[in-house]
Amino acid sequence: MSSGSSLQFARRPLAALGLTGLAVAAFGASRPAAAQGIDDVLNKKKLQVGILVDLPPFGVVNAKGGYEGYDVDVATLMAKYLGVELELVPVTGPNRIPYLLTNKVDVLVATFGITPERARQVQFAIPYSSIDIVLMAAKDRKIAGVADLKPLKVGVARASTQDTAISSAAPQGTRIMRFDDDATTSQALLSNQIDAIGVNTITGKQIQTMNPSAGYETKFVLRHQPNGITLRRGQGDLHQWVNTFIYFIKNNGELDAICQKWLGTPLPELPVF
Repeated sequence: MSSGSSLQFARRPLAALGLTGLAVAAFGASRPAAAQGIDDVLNKKKLQVGILVDLPPFGVVNAKGGYEGYDVDVATLMAKYLGVELELVPVTGPNRIPYLLTNKVDVLVATFGITPERARQVQFAIPYSSIDIVLMAAKDRKIAGVADLKPLKVGVARASTQDTAISSAAPQGTRIMRFDDDATTSQALLSNQIDAIGVNTITGKQIQTMNPSAGYETKFVLRHQPNGITLRRGQGDLHQWVNTFIYFIKNNGELDAICQKWLGTPLPELPVF
């Protein structure tokens, strides 16, 4: 980061897709109060950002025990433009909203898909990334559409966008099996505990790499998922600043550079609302 900004890490146990445990420290008693507005961030001189660290390339623990990825780079840029320190706080899919609503973080930069259901609890900034949610299964399993899911066991990460998509689309009688995160859901597929998986395309590619002989393939797209930086309701001026920040780095090329770095593709056209 540039001068005037520094990066700190706060860690908690998480399982990466490779299923290795990560020993991480608990929250310290001296953590500054979470910010409700932009003045709070500036006054405490720190931005606390919740991130996923088990979803490469958006967030991952590197060989030195630090965090890196698409979301980390976006959070780093946020702190740089605010001129404050950055504290990265690992979250999981199910606890992202609780961490935000209980003031453990100021904002989430956590590959969080924008949905009407979630917007009843939180508010989203304009999208900064996008991925597809797909149904994946072995090549020899015939699945042409959601109607074919009824006799199957379909795994999803609990409280994820794929959970919502599968739950709303699958016919009655489909056995939807919910796991704690993408790592355990992926392992369930790899060990034949489930027949198919609802998953984002990034994790799907990792599953294909982990067992090429199984011939896992995308059967159909469940949902196009734009992701938004997430705030508590009532964080009005901070929400406006984040929207301005995303708009700015989209137009000056910095967000495209992050996308090229981590996804190997140009920044897709992102919706604005």
